[in-house]
Amino acid sequence: MTEEATLPIVVETEIRERVGYITLNRPERRNALSYAMVTQLKQALSQWQQDPSVRIIVLRAKGTVFCSGADIEYLQKLQDYTFQENLTDSLNLMELYMMMYRYPKPLIAQVEGPALAGGAGLVTVCDLAVATPNASISYPEAKVGFLPAMVSYFLLRRIGEAWARQLLITAEPFSAEKAHAIGLFHYLVSPEQIANFVHELAVKIAKQNSPTSLEFTRKLIADIQDMPLETGLQFAAKMNAHARATEDFRRGIQAFLSKQKIEW
Repeated sequence: MTEEATLPIVVETEIRERVGYITLNRPERRNALSYAMVTQLKQALSQWQQDPSVRIIVLRAKGTVFCSGADIEYLQKLQDYTFQENLTDSLNLMELYMMMYRYPKPLIAQVEGPALAGGAGLVTVCDLAVATPNASISYPEAKVGFLPAMVSYFLLRRIGEAWARQLLITAEPFSAEKAHAIGLFHYLVSPEQIANFVHELAVKIAKQNSPTSLEFTRKLIADIQDMPLETGLQFAAKMNAHARATEDFRRGIQAFLSKQKIEW
């Protein structure tokens, strides 16, 4: 049997009203990231990437902790890895972050508890984050002699250098209120209401926005930021031209001109 075939099932999936739910299901280990979890997250995303029945992805977790980052036993094993083995392992997590950041469909994080280290990275690469007041986010790697390497790239893009420096250098958690104030959390909702709020938000986005437009918009956000001004505008102009040639654009314009409400 292959290594993947013997992995425990630590990620659950379901589809409701064109919303794909990915649930971290390792509450007894605070939903810590492991090889199995990273692999299964990538598999779930890959499965739905071209599936028209899924328009929006919601990432959530069972238990009181959203995700505590890397598993302690897992980190202990890494101490005996060679540089090449550690690099291979790091690239596995990098591929997950990159897949999420460049995914063609929007991702919403439903955060009902602490999100730490690599778990905070999962929240950071999602488009939107909905959290409860008891949620928090932190990058405590410096406290254990580790490095928030890959997640720092996305964090800098998300909130800028000043706030990223405070999070990464102090290694202290930001409360839900502070994370909301700086843009890491977009909505704060009570624990009793968050499930319905997230589902209604996801369904609304799926119904009122063109899937092609959302895919192009995510690509634009991901690619244009590092381009020089003229290169970026040329890229934007080409994306604009491509969008005008899509069936979604034709449907949307026709509905607009005929004053009809369109549901995607």
